[in-house]
Amino acid sequence: SDSFALREVIQNSKEVLSLLQEKNPAFKPVLAVIQAGEDNLMQEINQKLAEEAGLNITHICLPADSSEDEIIDEILKINEDSRVHGLALQISETSFSSKILHALKPEKDVDGVTDVNLGKLVRGDAHDCFVSPVARAVIELLERSGVNLDGKKILVIGAHGSLEATLQCLFQRKGSMTMSSQWKAPQLQSKLHEADVVIFGSPKPEEVPLSWIQQGTTVLNCSHDFLSGKWLQIGCRATENNRSNWSSLWVQQNMVGSGRRWLREQQYRRWKLHCLKLQPLSPVPSDIEISRAQTPKAVDVLAKEIGLLEDEIEIYGRSKAKVRLSLLERLKDQADGKYVLVAGITPTPLGEGKSTVTIGLVQAMTAHLNVNSFACLRQPSQGPTFGVKGGAAGGGYAQVIPMEEFNLHLTGDIHAITAANNLLAAAIDTRILHENTQTDKALYNRLVPSVNGIREFSKIQLARLKKLGINKTDPSALTEDEMRKFARLDIDPATITWQRVLDTNDRFLRKITAQFDIAVASEIMAVLALTDSLKDMKERLGRMVVASDKNGQPVTADDLGVTGALTVLMKDAIKPNLMQTLEGTPVFVHAGPFANIAHGNSSVLADKIALKLVGEEGFVVTEAGFGADIGMEKFFNIKCRASGLVPNVVVLVATVRALKMHGGGPSVTAGVPLKKEYTEENLQLVADGCCNLKKQIQIAQLFGVPVVVALNVFKTDTRAEIDLVCELAKQAGAFDAVPCYHWSVGGKGSVDLAWAVSEAAHKGSRFQFLYDVQLPIVEKIRTIAQAVYGARDIELSSEAQSKIDRYTEQGFGNLPICMAKTHLSLSHQPDKKGVPKDFILPITDVRASIGAGFIYPLVGTMSTMPGLPTRPCFYDIDLDTETEQVQGLF
Repeated sequence: SDSFALREVIQNSKEVLSLLQEKNPAFKPVLAVIQAGEDNLMQEINQKLAEEAGLNITHICLPADSSEDEIIDEILKINEDSRVHGLALQISETSFSSKILHALKPEKDVDGVTDVNLGKLVRGDAHDCFVSPVARAVIELLERSGVNLDGKKILVIGAHGSLEATLQCLFQRKGSMTMSSQWKAPQLQSKLHEADVVIFGSPKPEEVPLSWIQQGTTVLNCSHDFLSGKWLQIGCRATENNRSNWSSLWVQQNMVGSGRRWLREQQYRRWKLHCLKLQPLSPVPSDIEISRAQTPKAVDVLAKEIGLLEDEIEIYGRSKAKVRLSLLERLKDQADGKYVLVAGITPTPLGEGKSTVTIGLVQAMTAHLNVNSFACLRQPSQGPTFGVKGGAAGGGYAQVIPMEEFNLHLTGDIHAITAANNLLAAAIDTRILHENTQTDKALYNRLVPSVNGIREFSKIQLARLKKLGINKTDPSALTEDEMRKFARLDIDPATITWQRVLDTNDRFLRKITAQFDIAVASEIMAVLALTDSLKDMKERLGRMVVASDKNGQPVTADDLGVTGALTVLMKDAIKPNLMQTLEGTPVFVHAGPFANIAHGNSSVLADKIALKLVGEEGFVVTEAGFGADIGMEKFFNIKCRASGLVPNVVVLVATVRALKMHGGGPSVTAGVPLKKEYTEENLQLVADGCCNLKKQIQIAQLFGVPVVVALNVFKTDTRAEIDLVCELAKQAGAFDAVPCYHWSVGGKGSVDLAWAVSEAAHKGSRFQFLYDVQLPIVEKIRTIAQAVYGARDIELSSEAQSKIDRYTEQGFGNLPICMAKTHLSLSHQPDKKGVPKDFILPITDVRASIGAGFIYPLVGTMSTMPGLPTRPCFYDIDLDTETEQVQGLF
């Protein structure tokens, strides 16, 4: 019987759902029904079948006279709600405007009324779309009534829009001849006379007599009355009870399909990346000309190509987007890809092209070898952009585009850090002021005021009480001594380490009473780079030590009550920024901590998300600032310790220019033309300078990671010089050494490097940390100085020793070490090139970033607020007011 068949299909639906839920325990499809006007019968039918089939259903009941915009508002809310998998509209025929249909998301359209679903049905893609449940119920009922539809004449009367189109399409597929008519059509009587099967798409008007329909004709009513259980039949053998149930059942079947599709989306998806073609010119134009000549893909297109879902991105303009951390939960079972670090030999002041190599490598892998890859870069500070260095988006035909957006503001993360940092600085100063000018009681009453007659502690104040060992929640219950302890932080102004920041090279700010650093030197930037979740970031921000009290105990952001506000300011900055290379491959740009007083690496979160997105066979390539002795050492000992990620390969970038400098060549100065030794062949200088390359290879080997040397080739390098570097690098223990030409030709110039990196990654890594964090602070510093820099020993100033004693006493002795040292030499003296020997490393001071999670010893003096040169880059930077294009960035 029909009712038995109905129960059987419902049971099948239930079994399918059970299987889906076994694999995904949290999964339960939700159907939202938007209803204009009360229809309790329909609600009961929907609810009953949903319960039987194991679905959740939610009814949104709007007034019967709701406007089009009110209905659309509800539709848009459901579209964006990832917990809802299907949306059915139960509104009057006249309300089905094209505006409402266009608002409905095709993926949730279980009524099959949108243009996308209808188009797919007509095209023959019924397996990939939702088909009208009413139309499918009509076919089902006719066939179960024994009606053979092949060759029959079908007349559909009074149906409109999607229902009419779907019925015609389904009947044609069954071999029927279909006619359509409206109730007032003049030829209706003759058409009724010819028809074998008549379908009522809307209620029959009284003026159309039933006598017009021949005895024996099968008649089926699929108007709204039909769904409510009022129906009509002439010569039809279908049973009466299950008409509306069959229609509702097909809604349920569509919901199962929607749930399946949603679950497929939650799984890892293969990339369908469309790479952008390059047409390299010779001579190579300026970076900005190259960037501007390439039209980037819309970032939402790129996001879809690499398997991101619509609700996982927040778009900024056309070429930037933030990626939500929810992706990590969705892909938590996905195996990570291979993890590659790009580091460098000790550089010249001009830089040796680590960013360019990073981008050239991913362009080669993805655009030329069809291997998924992601570059993860630091966000540049605007200080150097307007100062000496210029942009930091790579260069030549290996760049992140658009370069002006990469270098200027991006999505405002550094501005968020500036705001959070300076709010904390203001909180310190204001607390000292108020504690100095108020009695204990007045201070306490202002900190815990009575609002509308109610006095209570805030959440962060309760946390402070707990820290003080005061187990009370009623503000009036504290003793005078407890009130004083709670209200007074007693900050010692001489111990304040927290400084204000600004993202501009402003030399004058070094001299004013309130000390300023450049924004990327803020501990909040280091926290952003090392955190792995919003919860973890909040905890780290709260742990940041800003001063000591007069008893020598640390004062934190939590003590100042500002942690929640800092987290609010940073809630968007924590999401990595998605951009693309010149060849259309994906890049994350996220966090840019100073590489001397902080660890100089992009964010842990960007790396973790990228490792999930590339898939098990893909590669994530990230870059460490400065030479391998600084950036790489900190990447391994600090970043990998925080993230738990294990690197597979180190790519060590070298240039003939830098090797000649280490071999005894003349000094290299930014803005001054290179001497002839650097532009003419000189094999002796190259050979002598390879001592620095050899030392940096050995440093990487301390950590058990295979090394591939990437020689970033300049046009003045000769074949003999290139061959010599590659040969000496392999003799020094490199897995391979490869010349790279990405600057002049793009990804195809780094294909050999991509092959070498892939082979090295499959060799396997025996990664290990250089030191145990439980060692005393002095021993950890000595280990880095001797094993990495090649020092004979270290020498601590009395200030450094007293700070070490204080941090150890405060319980911070088991943190990793982040050395603040010049990047221009392995030693502390910038002019000592090659591999300095037998030197004593002087530690002048030691500071702590407790929130970020490291101790940073200062080797010599360290400027945290750069200055501008005589002729800064800003002389050349301009805006074309006609085209709004930025000019002069390089």
